[in-house]
Amino acid sequence: MSITEELANPQPAKLRVENVSKLYRGSRQTVSALEDINLRVEEGEFVCLLGASGCGKSTLLNLIAGLEKPTEGSIHSDGQPITGPGRQRMVMFQDHALFPWLNVSDNVLFGLKLKPGLSADDCRELAMFYLKLVVLEKFSQASIHELSGGMKQRVALARALAPNPQVLLMDEPFAALDAMTREQLYADLQTIQQKRLKTIIFVTHNVREAVCLGDRVLLFTPRPGRIHAEYRVDLPRPRDINDVAVAQLASTITAELKKHTAASPT
Repeated sequence: MSITEELANPQPAKLRVENVSKLYRGSRQTVSALEDINLRVEEGEFVCLLGASGCGKSTLLNLIAGLEKPTEGSIHSDGQPITGPGRQRMVMFQDHALFPWLNVSDNVLFGLKLKPGLSADDCRELAMFYLKLVVLEKFSQASIHELSGGMKQRVALARALAPNPQVLLMDEPFAALDAMTREQLYADLQTIQQKRLKTIIFVTHNVREAVCLGDRVLLFTPRPGRIHAEYRVDLPRPRDINDVAVAQLASTITAELKKHTAASPT
């Protein structure tokens, strides 16, 4: 595949989560992290999983990534069962998880070197394409320790996007950043998602963040984790987290979240 085809043809992706439950069995007790989760994510959708800590949203992300297996039920990507990790689904964590001994460009290149069918020149061109996409092309030779927290997350995003995955899985990637940096990354991520038409599943406990970014917001209730409610966000893009319409919908979701968080055991 040529680099032009690589950039122009992201692979279609549809996810189906069917009757999924997840138990963690210990020597003294068994914890039910998820119970009877059913979810369909269409190609190009941006779906936010929202809920308090311990509601199973990160567990579901790990199951979709293939990092864990469900106790019951099945998960399919584009009609194929997910049995383990794969290049079709890339994960971006709260911690950028960059390699400090590699510079910015080499961090992005790391995943590309594992992808068949690309020459060394193709890999370098792709790495620079995605660094430009996250506005870091001028820092391609910089060391990781020279970057701010927000810049490190941009590198992590470029690295996750570079192999052209079908699905991008994001686990609270902006939680540790300051408010102004987060707001800029919200705008950047929306732009990238629209340009690349990526299917994104985004875990967060920040209600406004979920409304700002998502096409749909799925509200999880804890112990065991279940999808309690779904909210479609029919607001024009790009969205600003301080928009009145974003705040109004976030307020509605927050009231529902508080009601069920207060009712759940500690």
